[in-house]
Amino acid sequence: MAYARKDVVAGGTFAELVSVPVRTAARKPASMTFEEAASLPLAGLTAYQTLTRLNLNANDTLLVHGASGGVGSYAVQIAKHIGARVIGTASERNHEYVRGLGADDVVEYGDGLVERVRAIAPDGVTVSADYVGDVEEQTMQLLTPAGRHVSVADPSVALNGGLYAWVRPSAEDLAKLAQLVDDGALRVDIAATYPLERLADAFAQSREGHTRGKIVVTP
Repeated sequence: MAYARKDVVAGGTFAELVSVPVRTAARKPASMTFEEAASLPLAGLTAYQTLTRLNLNANDTLLVHGASGGVGSYAVQIAKHIGARVIGTASERNHEYVRGLGADDVVEYGDGLVERVRAIAPDGVTVSADYVGDVEEQTMQLLTPAGRHVSVADPSVALNGGLYAWVRPSAEDLAKLAQLVDDGALRVDIAATYPLERLADAFAQSREGHTRGKIVVTP
């Protein structure tokens, strides 16, 4: 049994028990299993906070780079709950999955992305959220003149007036995510669950880079 004695566990940990500041804790959503609840905070908070910091609203058209990933999949759902139009980028095999999350349109990432997005949004997008990196040039070609954009993977967005964001622990924001889950507006997809003794296998699957949903390790 492991105990964390610091107020904050920097970088994360694998342990049966850890101590955390009360400002970072919230009640588990009643409708979720513990495995599902464990999958929500980091990726869910990242999606929620990036979109709220950009003041996403129902009049916006949002481009989500990496819409099938752990953070992107939450961003699609949260944005649709807000009422925005959502265009997601994903590999072709994940298009139906992203549509199932609520995206209005899904396009293949990579070369030709700008043209594919312009074909369905001729006037461009008002908001862009980058959860994969290496898309800043494409983003700037697609944003409207007053558009807002954020990245959690590319600090260079700041050079173009964008927001380079880090997740902030927040019990208040966790409670809002929990309410979205209990209201049926947000779902958690678990790709695989591993016991603690198979931690290396969990990391191996994560490094493949094609996981749909979250990987959970149970002590």
